[in-house]
Amino acid sequence: MPQFAPVRVRGGRYQSQRLVRHRRRALAAGLAVTAAALVAAGPQDGERTRGHPVADPVRERPAVQLVTAPVRIADGATVRLLRPGDRVDVIAAEETATGGDARVVARGARVTKVPEPLDGATEGGALVVLSVPRATAAHLAGASATARLAVTLC
Repeated sequence: MPQFAPVRVRGGRYQSQRLVRHRRRALAAGLAVTAAALVAAGPQDGERTRGHPVADPVRERPAVQLVTAPVRIADGATVRLLRPGDRVDVIAAEETATGGDARVVARGARVTKVPEPLDGATEGGALVVLSVPRATAAHLAGASATARLAVTLC
């Protein structure tokens, strides 16, 4: 077996003396270890700590209830382009004395059904069934009573 030089570990015996000489580094390392230990042993779920107050938990919003709303669109030919699953914006166009005014009543409404038109009922527009939140359904019903409704594909 060949002879090997002895293996020596550098600074093993003098490690503590070197730390004393480099006090700032030793203090910083000690503080970092202490902070990590405090964070790891910190309060568990539900416990309150002293000191700064914990922010109130964020209230969860109730789930939006979707309803199906039948809507009569003024242009029947536009409705024939729609398929179930399409997303549409519904626009209400009102005729006023000073001109026309248009506003978006529903954004990104999902088309759930496009019923077949009745014979000879193409003049009054066409019906489309949309899935929208309950509040938007109320806006759609109100807008359809006073304005002509149109859709644009999203």
